[in-house]
Amino acid sequence: MKLWKRNLIACWFGMFVTGVGMSQIAPVLPLFIQHLGVENTDLISKFSGIAFGITFISLAIFSPIWGQAADKVGRKPMLLRASLGMTIIIGCMGFAPNVYVLIILRLLQGTVGGYSTACTTLIATQADKEHAGYALGTLSTANIAGSLLGPTIGGFLDETFGLQSVFFITGTMMFIAFITTCLFVKESFTREDKEVLSMKDIWNTIPQKNLTITLFVTFFILNLALYSVEPIITVYVTQLSVNAAHISLLAGITFSASGLANIIAAPRLGKLSDKIGAHKIIFVCLVLAAITFIPQAFVKNTWQLMVLRFLLGLTAGGLTPSVNILIKKITPYNLTGRIFGVNMSAAYLGTFSGSIIGGQIAGCFGIRYVFFVTSALLFLNAIWVYFKVYKKLNLDNCNHVGHLAK
Repeated sequence: MKLWKRNLIACWFGMFVTGVGMSQIAPVLPLFIQHLGVENTDLISKFSGIAFGITFISLAIFSPIWGQAADKVGRKPMLLRASLGMTIIIGCMGFAPNVYVLIILRLLQGTVGGYSTACTTLIATQADKEHAGYALGTLSTANIAGSLLGPTIGGFLDETFGLQSVFFITGTMMFIAFITTCLFVKESFTREDKEVLSMKDIWNTIPQKNLTITLFVTFFILNLALYSVEPIITVYVTQLSVNAAHISLLAGITFSASGLANIIAAPRLGKLSDKIGAHKIIFVCLVLAAITFIPQAFVKNTWQLMVLRFLLGLTAGGLTPSVNILIKKITPYNLTGRIFGVNMSAAYLGTFSGSIIGGQIAGCFGIRYVFFVTSALLFLNAIWVYFKVYKKLNLDNCNHVGHLAK
């Protein structure tokens, strides 16, 4: 088995566990904060929002830093650092004596993170050009599927083993990811640049700045769209399922439907992007995702919503690997870790922004408007991608073919 394939399997497991660990705590945070002695409902909501969001803010800040470290010392050391650090910190959350300690630990969780960034950089630099789309597509399913399936897993663990067990079991899973990384991930790392570059120097060495910015924004919008519904999905399912039992389970399945579809679609669309071009996949999937959001505002029952969320997952499955493929192609090798770090920062900011914006729109205008606003953002992004990415790369490909013909 080729090295990149073996590393892909190990990294997939680690990223899936990381995604689950990051998201499965979210649905039990309000209950755990209440368990820690906060009884006022408004305070529980405020502390829950702070505890949830602060992890993604710190991830957004530190992802480029850890990406730079990966370019200097290698990607495997960053994988070991992140997995072991999260093992300790998430495990300690189960012993938090009050909500303030919990928030500090959530902040530290984001600070020591960066597992996904290192995994993406490792596979992007190891996989050969012909299989890059397939490799990054497969890898992207781990993080997104873990994030989307996490809330359902967290709710199940809470009901079965109790609140504190969620943190202990998640910490154990992260330790398994650490062991898996230590034993099975192999890297022959050679640092190419000996000088420490500033962010200004790094930016000046990027050959296609406009294209890079467009891809960052696309990744931000994608994650904003995926998580805009997270704060209100349970309320929406409750409205659609009057007097239905197991609302929380139905909400978990509805939200996780996108994750299942992503697992199915991402490797296939990644492989297709290797054949026809990642820029084409990005544009088409953005348009289809925007269209898929609209009927979600008019569903009459939970099952219709589940089907549409599944279709959304199919379209989203083509976006993450295609963005990563293009970033890999236009980024100098010695800057790959840093640029992927910035891209992951955009993703984490999108996750945080989606959760905040979705809840605010639902509270001010109604749940259905969340789907309209998200669809509009995706359409606008698709138009921008068409002019800045799709047409440009199509023209470049045509010029390249014409040059070869001469």
